[in-house]
Formats: sequence, structure tokens, C-alpha cells
Amino acid sequence: MIKGGKTSVLTYAEKCKNILASNWQGYLNTVKADANGSKGEIYTSKVRYFVKRGKPYIWVPENDMHNVNTMIDERGSFAVASPFPGPLPSFLNSIKKVGIEPIMQFPARVALMGEVLPLKDEKARLPRDSLKEVISSERSMIEKFSYSVLGILNSSRLGATCRGDNLQELLDSDKRYVVFKFSPSSYMYFDSNGGTHEVDLEEVHATKPDPLSSHTMSLIDGINQSEVRRRALILFCITHLNKNAKDAYLLSIDRKGLDVLGKVLGTIRSDGSREYQWREFRIAFREEAHTVETLCRQLVEMEEESLKSISNFSGI
Repeated sequence: MIKGGKTSVLTYAEKCKNILASNWQGYLNTVKADANGSKGEIYTSKVRYFVKRGKPYIWVPENDMHNVNTMIDERGSFAVASPFPGPLPSFLNSIKKVGIEPIMQFPARVALMGEVLPLKDEKARLPRDSLKEVISSERSMIEKFSYSVLGILNSSRLGATCRGDNLQELLDSDKRYVVFKFSPSSYMYFDSNGGTHEVDLEEVHATKPDPLSSHTMSLIDGINQSEVRRRALILFCITHLNKNAKDAYLLSIDRKGLDVLGKVLGTIRSDGSREYQWREFRIAFREEAHTVETLCRQLVEMEEESLKSISNFSGI
């Protein structure tokens, strides 16, 4: 539990905001249309975006069908998944192939319903200018990170600046884009177990994204790509959760804690045997990590405490 008695779990509104802020690509859905009007069929394509003042600004190629569809019908939906980088997707698929089902079935995601509004001329320049500022701000922040933070980010095969680099491609590309503003009228949060949760629109608007969000993908991948840092996750399972773990992956991270997939010893069967099973766990921070530096400091402290605890227990 976080210091001060605060809950160690984010609200659904916070989770929605974090997913939108941590990713840069999603799936835009619009109603297919022709000269006779809306057909009712849905057209979907993968697009890139960034969020400003709670609204996604979406870059759509000039020759994409969304441009025609929205001229007839502005209704649309936009779906974005929680960051799930590196080895995680193939790893979970490999577990399913051998018949071992983890609690987590797929990444959590957020779906927005609302209006897809094309921006013209000067209005289209404003989000482009804002995007330049966002990219510049993120890169300036990374330049000031300590060696320990850069060690994690650079362990990621995505690179420390993966989000900014992908968004920069929108500005550097020769391809022509139309910028759309997505004006949401409702939010739905889909958890990793397949559960669906309608989220109050005003609550989402009043919620700020997690300060770690823009670096979430690189942090997750950097930790999972490092054997040393994955061993630290195993130690956390043993000492913080009292679980006999032999392997672990980081699923998600936020200012309040970690979601870890651990391979832990299961319950005793009727014949007295026990097997290792993959299970999802929440490990709370002692205090909220409002910066990447604070997060990394807490991870180091947790590892030191875990090693000390195991040493004391074993008498080393």
C-alpha cells in the first residue's frame, strides 16, 4: 500500500488517460460512405496520433477512406491498446500454445466514441506546432536523465526516444496527411481479463495522465530485455508478495506500482505435488513515483531491500 493510506491501483479514468498518453498509434473506425450516403459498414485503419488537452489529434493519409467517410458521417470510434512491447506478445502466445493460460489474456485498451473532425488550414497547423513542442520537450527531458535511467531506456530495443521518433516521422514524411481532431462523447475501458467498464466522461476530462506515460513503453521493454532487471522482478515476487517465483516479466508500470507476470509455485494438489504457474500480480510502491528518476530510485531501493531480506533469512 502506498504511504498515506492511498489506494495502490489506478482508477479506470486514470488508466484510460495513461493508455492514450503512452502510445502513439491506434485504430480509427469510421462509417463507410459513398455518394448515396452512409452504408452502415465500418472501415478501420491503423493511424498515429498524439493527445492535446485530452483530445486525440489523428494523422490520416490524404488518400485514406476516412477522409471520404467523415464528409458524409462524422461519427467514429478510436481504440488504443496499453503498451505491450518487445517479447511480451510472443511470450504470452507461447504460453497459450502449451495450454497454460495466464490471468492476462491480452493488453488492456481504451475505446472512444465520438466525432471525427478534419482540421483545415490554420487549425491544422496548431496541432503540428504542438506536436513539435511535445517531441522537443521529451528529448530535452531524456538528455537530463541520470545514468541509471538511461541504462533502462537504452536496454529497450525500441530505444529511449521511440515515442518521439515515431511521431517525428509524421513531420518529416513526404506523405501528405489530413489532421483530425477526435472529440469523444464516451469512454470504454477493456481490462486484461476481457471485462468492459464504461468510464464517466467528466471524470476522464478531470484526470491528468501519469507523468511516466510518455516513457512507459521503453521502460517496460528495457526491464524485460535485461536478465538482471528481470531477476529483480523475481526478488520482488519473493520478498514483497511472499511468492516462490522462478521467472517474471513486467506487464505495465505507473506512478503507483508494477503489474508483474510471475511464474510462481502453485497450490498443493491432492497427490501432494505442486507445479509452477504464471500469475499476474500487483506490486505497490512505497510512495508515488511522479518522475522517471523517482521510479528508478525506488526500483533500486526495492532491490536492495529484497537482497537484504533474503540474506537475513538465509543467514548469509
